[in-house]
Amino acid sequence: MNRPLLLAMLAMSALPLAACGGGKARMSTDLAASKVTTIGVNSYLWRASLDTLSFMPLTQTDSNGGVIVTDWYVNPAAPTERTKLTVTILDQDLRADALRVAALRQVSQNGQWVEAPVQAATVQKLEDIILTRARDLRRGSVSG
Repeated sequence: MNRPLLLAMLAMSALPLAACGGGKARMSTDLAASKVTTIGVNSYLWRASLDTLSFMPLTQTDSNGGVIVTDWYVNPAAPTERTKLTVTILDQDLRADALRVAALRQVSQNGQWVEAPVQAATVQKLEDIILTRARDLRRGSVSG
């Protein structure tokens, strides 16, 4: 199993809800940070998001709007809970504040799915995994 997938699955088992801390300074002179493509958002963030969420069923992908929505995912190690994610890419530049992950979590109680809290660290961990993967993709394209 590849490392990003393993880390994402580990993060999903904790299941949090948070917003990206963001606020990093924009590097307007870094041409590699903004890859020109036919999609409306940063292609590294887009690819990294799809790679990271590849183990989950997707219900919506909009590369122009930068939105990825998953269907409910049940981790085989925790069959009484499920998670649904929305990843939003907000910019064409590769920056931490250009990515936002939101999560919903439900637990099974008496045969019904009931809303449950998501730990903030889980969403932050998923954002970190996506950002790390995006930076790796950028480094690979610049050096290759």
